[in-house]
Amino acid sequence: MNRVFGWLLLLVCLAASPIVRSADKPEVTVLERGEAVRGGWGDIAPPARGWVQVHLLDLWHERWPEHDGVVWYRLHWRQDDPRRPTALLVDYMSMSGAIYVNGETVARDANLVEPLSRTWNSPHYVLLPPSLLRAGENAVWLRVSGLSAYQPGAGPVRIGDPHALQESYGRERFLRYDIKLINLAMAAVLGSVFLLMWLLRRKDSVYGWFALTELAGSLYGYNHIATDIWPLASTDAWQAFNAAFYVVAGACYALFLLRYCERRAPRLERVLMALSALALLSAAFAPEWMGPHRNPWFAVGGLLYYASISWFLVQAWRDRRPDTLVLAICLLLPVLVSFRDFALFYGWIEGTTYWLSLTSVLTLIGIGFVLSYRFVTAMRRVESFNLELKREVDTATSELAATLSHQHALELVHSRAGERLKLVRDLHDGFGGTLIGTIAQLEAAPADTSKAQLIATLKELRDDLRLVIDSTACEHADLVAQIAPLRHRLGRLLETVDIDSRWRLEGLDGVELDSARSLDLLRLLQGALTNVYKHSRAKRVDVALRRVGERLLLSIDDDGHGIDAAAQADGGAGLSSMRLRAQRLGGELRIESSEAGTALRLEFALPD
Repeated sequence: MNRVFGWLLLLVCLAASPIVRSADKPEVTVLERGEAVRGGWGDIAPPARGWVQVHLLDLWHERWPEHDGVVWYRLHWRQDDPRRPTALLVDYMSMSGAIYVNGETVARDANLVEPLSRTWNSPHYVLLPPSLLRAGENAVWLRVSGLSAYQPGAGPVRIGDPHALQESYGRERFLRYDIKLINLAMAAVLGSVFLLMWLLRRKDSVYGWFALTELAGSLYGYNHIATDIWPLASTDAWQAFNAAFYVVAGACYALFLLRYCERRAPRLERVLMALSALALLSAAFAPEWMGPHRNPWFAVGGLLYYASISWFLVQAWRDRRPDTLVLAICLLLPVLVSFRDFALFYGWIEGTTYWLSLTSVLTLIGIGFVLSYRFVTAMRRVESFNLELKREVDTATSELAATLSHQHALELVHSRAGERLKLVRDLHDGFGGTLIGTIAQLEAAPADTSKAQLIATLKELRDDLRLVIDSTACEHADLVAQIAPLRHRLGRLLETVDIDSRWRLEGLDGVELDSARSLDLLRLLQGALTNVYKHSRAKRVDVALRRVGERLLLSIDDDGHGIDAAAQADGGAGLSSMRLRAQRLGGELRIESSEAGTALRLEFALPD
């Protein structure tokens, strides 16, 4: 940073020391006194009459206030040795011009009539060939084209040593052209970067207003390096848009400083936007009027800058924030230098070089620093918030994991208790009921009850116990594999009373039911076929279980004497248990009975 300030101080010192001091060197002659005469746009040679004495720097709008066109300047110098290397440096020509030495053209701008070229922003250096020079008196003519509203004229001419004049040319070009090109590039880059930042973060409008300030300022700053007025058609239009962009940049700068201090002024903001729109519309639709009357518009733009910066300096002093204080310090020097440039623009002082560009680097560095500081501060707050949020999330995750683990343990205990309860109920409903009935039968049986009857009873108890074990052994088991043992046992049971049982299983490959649903389905089948065995007096029973899409269809048909309506309505414990199991499976048990037999139907959805 110290190195940057050192360079800036050096540049200011160079700018404060006009190049005309090189006249102290004996090898360079400064031509400041000459003659001038008015000419027309189409003149290719100066008029013979009307010459007046002038002192360069000369601005002819003071002498001929209504003259738009060409002014010829004539200057003389003596050259003892025409073979000595000689160069020529013209300090200033506005707007465009041509240079003649002893009647021969040595330099010429592209357009000497509208649309005029622009060469006011750089000196003209020419190395003169010895063939053009004479021993004794030599003459230089400057043909300058300009409009009286824009301070046209010509500056001093220097003749002499090429090396000395080339050094002077390099210094002048750096101060008047190169530094402005650097400022323009920096402003365009900063404006583009902060515009992207604003587009990505619309809430932070301070970046948007700063980007608009720099981009509008770049369009105004292009005036200092442009060599033609493309794409505009006239100098008036160029000057009109130049003034309009200056007003827009001043308005955006004021809004930027307001937003930076986190302030809002709705009425003032509407006035600034309306003023910017008026300037742009005037430049677009009335350039011939606005261009020659650009000075009031530049005064308005300068007033916007001075008022907003003054207000910001007061706010910075009150707030005492580090970033606002840094920005305030970076604005002080440009404000002081701008007074001198405004005086030069309005013709109150003499000169051709604007100094504000020498301090613009400091301003851009300061603004870039404070905006970056603001961005980094915001990012640090975000990072701190993210760390705090991460700690809170980790804590909440740990608590949730502990809660879920405890809940999972409780659910396991509850599930095991439910499984035990379900097993107890199934043993009670099936095995227990069969056991109680068998005990009652044995108690009522005569003393000569055969051993075969006891064995048959025990086998029935064993088969019922197997049903419970087979259905609960696996959480998920193949349905066909679970039905096979039941089918075998019930088939043998029905054969004992000469009932022919026929089974049809369709589409059951891969169908699995959980233990609870498997037990309900097997119990329902067992209960239905046990009723056929005990009560139907049938000769044949058909059992069909098939899959249709995502549903299972069960049908049991016998050719027995059927169930009367009263028995269906009352149902008894067996039918009630079958209907309850059908509901748990997700279906409804339908029974259709007549003298020709009984049909049982059940349909329910398979689990996902």
